[in-house]
Amino acid sequence: MSNTSVNQAKPDNLPKHKINWGKLEEAEYFAEQVKLFRQGKISKDDFRRFRLMHGAYGSRMTDDYSMIRLKLPAGELYPEQLDKVAELSDSFSIGSAHVSTRQNFQLHWVALEDVSEVLRGLVDAGMTTREACGNSVRSIMCSPLAGVCPDEIFDPTPYAVATTKFLLRNPMSQALPRKFKINFTCCEKHGMVRMVDIGLIPQQVEINGKTQLGFKIFLGGGLGAQSFVGHLLEDFTPEEELLYTVVATVRIFDRLGNRENMARARMRYLVNEMGWEKFQNLVLKERAMVKMVLSVLVKLDVDKTPDVLRKISISSEMPYIPQGYSRWIKSNTIKQKQSGFSSVFLTLESGDVTSNQLRAIADMARELTADGQIRNGFAQDMVFRWIKDEDLPRLYAKLLEVGLANPGALTMTSVVGCSGTTSCNLALTNSHRLAKEVQRKFIELKIDEDDDLRNSTIKISGCPNSCGQHEIATIGFYGGGGRLGKDMYPLYNMLLGGRADEDTTLGHTCTKVPAKRVIPTILKIVEIFKSEKRQGETLDLWMRRVIQGNGGPNIKSLDDIKELLQPTIAVPTKDQDEDFYADYGNDASYHAKTGRGECAA
Repeated sequence: MSNTSVNQAKPDNLPKHKINWGKLEEAEYFAEQVKLFRQGKISKDDFRRFRLMHGAYGSRMTDDYSMIRLKLPAGELYPEQLDKVAELSDSFSIGSAHVSTRQNFQLHWVALEDVSEVLRGLVDAGMTTREACGNSVRSIMCSPLAGVCPDEIFDPTPYAVATTKFLLRNPMSQALPRKFKINFTCCEKHGMVRMVDIGLIPQQVEINGKTQLGFKIFLGGGLGAQSFVGHLLEDFTPEEELLYTVVATVRIFDRLGNRENMARARMRYLVNEMGWEKFQNLVLKERAMVKMVLSVLVKLDVDKTPDVLRKISISSEMPYIPQGYSRWIKSNTIKQKQSGFSSVFLTLESGDVTSNQLRAIADMARELTADGQIRNGFAQDMVFRWIKDEDLPRLYAKLLEVGLANPGALTMTSVVGCSGTTSCNLALTNSHRLAKEVQRKFIELKIDEDDDLRNSTIKISGCPNSCGQHEIATIGFYGGGGRLGKDMYPLYNMLLGGRADEDTTLGHTCTKVPAKRVIPTILKIVEIFKSEKRQGETLDLWMRRVIQGNGGPNIKSLDDIKELLQPTIAVPTKDQDEDFYADYGNDASYHAKTGRGECAA
């Protein structure tokens, strides 16, 4: 089942955003609050809570600049919206945007007095920042392949959008104990539904000879300093029960979540401390009560009107195909369930994309996508959908012109890295820059062409809080600091064997790796794997076997890997290697200075 009609519109019928999520009065009110804050009429803590609810984080070690996070339901973007983000970044930010692991755009280093101007501009293009931060229901995610995935049962996008409609600015989600995350996905392979507060996968069953649509719903998962895998609520939740289930879960969290200790305030801690069976029974009872008492108010407005495809004119003259096209096709494209179309993933460096590149992407979407859209992805990437297979060479040539044709988007080469010390108060290391260094080296080594490594992932966080999702990576790292004598150096704790599919597993701690030894360490692990692998075995599967104690012939456990890595991760003195003691992107000696984290504010 697809939510896209094969009826084709006129060639000049460019789709525009259907919903304006923004409100101009919120931009005006933000400007007023900034003035009151500057006059000392609003306390620092009260203003922090206010600006977070409106999508503005403080930047590292300063209150004068903000990181603005856009709320993009289901990751959907239209060309005019991409143009607007580019314009606002050039005018008020640093000439680029950052794609997060939650499908959002982030604009960094915006002067506090300019935030309201950015909010006004976003409203013009149908976008908002409301509840993209703070203790609220955050952006509701949906797989970028929803609607085109060959393995999906039906397209969950309309449900993700409808759930956003109900919860955005809803009083019930304005002052939760902690942030709350909801993910929809198309199938088991393309989402992280077991690692969020509420995760949903489309299902269908036969009841009395009739097909019933619904979901598998997982509750209580989440990543952080302590992570938990979500639990399946019930075998099947009919679609008419979806919103009741969401509302019941949010209400229970609102009532029972820990408001005394922010470090243990996420719903996953409540589920763990209460016990799954007790929490499950509470949700089911609360859902029944919501249906009886609030059924008039709790309505899911699902718009299943099919998107209309535009007719794309294909030139009879084939473009010159530059070198590297076949490598790019293999690692960056997926065949859609609709015959003759593909989805294309862009390999961004740690999610960064310049304003000029955003404008180019908008133009390509206008010219070459049948649905006239872009979707942000789950791995700091962007996705063209509905590209005619005959147009793939033309798209590649256009991407090459603007520096967006790097291979490896769907392989281990595409490394996730949180913002780290480039902007975050809690970060201990520059995970953002390290992720770029790893990716550049792997592209140079053509790691993306190795099928043994294709399904594996590398994810890097600048601190234990897992914004870089290190715990669900084949090879994951989170930042810290090391010391030799009086000299400090940037360090990462390495975890192995994590994954986020139907077999969701949290990574196992292996060893500590100095920042400047991360790349050699990964390559050493690959070398060990190659010498130990069985016929047809991939790195992620070999890693699982070792963790389960079924390794061999020489590597029986993670301890054996750790022992073999010792020469690689050895710490030199500062006299022997001064660069070792500086983090990536910083020539000065390393220090572990941090500020107050705002993800918990």
